[in-house]
Amino acid sequence: MNMAQDEILIRGGRIIDPASGVDMVGDVLVSGGTIWKVGKKINHSRSAKVYDAGGLVVSPGFVDMHAHLREPGREDEETIESGAKAALKGGFTSIVAMPNTDPPIDSEGMVRLVIEKGEGAGAARVFPMAAITKGLKGESISEMAHLREAGAVAFTDDGNPVSNAGTMRRALEYASMLECPVVSHCEETSLTKGGAMNEGAVSTALGLKGIPSVAEEIIVARDILLSGFTGGRLHIAHMSTKESVDLIRRAKKMGTKVTAEATPHHIALTDELLRSYDTNFKMNPPLRKEDDRMALIEGLRDGTIDCIATDHAPHTEIEKDVAFDDAPFGVTGLETALGVLITFLVEAGHLTLEQMVEKLSLSPSKILGLSSGTLRPGAQADITVFDPHLEWTVSPDDFLSKSRNSPFCGMKLAGHAVLVLVSGRALYESSKERMAPRGNQPA
Repeated sequence: MNMAQDEILIRGGRIIDPASGVDMVGDVLVSGGTIWKVGKKINHSRSAKVYDAGGLVVSPGFVDMHAHLREPGREDEETIESGAKAALKGGFTSIVAMPNTDPPIDSEGMVRLVIEKGEGAGAARVFPMAAITKGLKGESISEMAHLREAGAVAFTDDGNPVSNAGTMRRALEYASMLECPVVSHCEETSLTKGGAMNEGAVSTALGLKGIPSVAEEIIVARDILLSGFTGGRLHIAHMSTKESVDLIRRAKKMGTKVTAEATPHHIALTDELLRSYDTNFKMNPPLRKEDDRMALIEGLRDGTIDCIATDHAPHTEIEKDVAFDDAPFGVTGLETALGVLITFLVEAGHLTLEQMVEKLSLSPSKILGLSSGTLRPGAQADITVFDPHLEWTVSPDDFLSKSRNSPFCGMKLAGHAVLVLVSGRALYESSKERMAPRGNQPA
């Protein structure tokens, strides 16, 4: 699978690069780890490795700014290496590791550990997000300047909210000076304690304690106000409700420095699926109602929601195979995201392929200040080639992730990564049959 090749030509694919406005059938030449040329037909050297991408889409590598890699502390669920390899298979060339590990990523040593482990994995790039507060306790602000200097791309206490508004204010002020965003896990815990799923008709029917939408919206509103007050950059993680989308939409119109993400599972699924009591549908925030799901889609369409992130949250089968109330929150997502998005957004007519690519590559790169997200000549050659029509059935036994807790088990999806390059090296290739010539019809 791995290979080192100085010159690579990806020939005859549909090239989609939102950063440069390119959408055409043509060639991409990679040399020395960078994009060398993009054009209709490119001559290449005899030594170049040539991939026929006819019928496939060639895009900037996907960037997931929200993945829980569990290392250190829970290597039985996931390691940085297994997470980075799962990401590659899903088409992601960069992922951001959340800091709620054990111990948490709240020191320079921990930031450097994640970077070193990521580099050693030989797969997708791994960037650390550091904790806002020491020990993720929501009390004392972490040494944010030192963490940023060590390589942290942003700050979050994800998994927990920063309940103290004064602490959140300081975090936004410090992060503003460090020119990076604060990522907010929006949850008012006094309203969510003991909850297992969305509060509504389904939770009542099932006899499960609910998590009301307002528990998210209260903190979304609070942090928007704090962002406007401090001028700090705020990013809202895993939005799930219609009112949250409306709050972000209004804040953007007022010029507040706020961005937001939605997850594939909140885009595709609703709380009706929990009638099965399948713990693979248990996540936080919970799956909401159909009107919430459609509001997320509209938010993606009109630009209110900037990007799509997986919130990849692996758990072992033993942990999930318990009574619903006792199961941990979270689902895997790195290896199913592309298929879910093409199936539920593109094929359903909600987003174009160009819009989907932008949400997966350019937008998260811009939010995090990364140099990825484009196929412009001179850019680093992080490239994802995918087949938007390839139908496949989700089988967790095929996952490279160490965990299997997917809500899409057994579902037939369309769209899968075929070839993934990081710094010009082909680190993931699917079977040769999938790279066989398919004609030059655009997707």
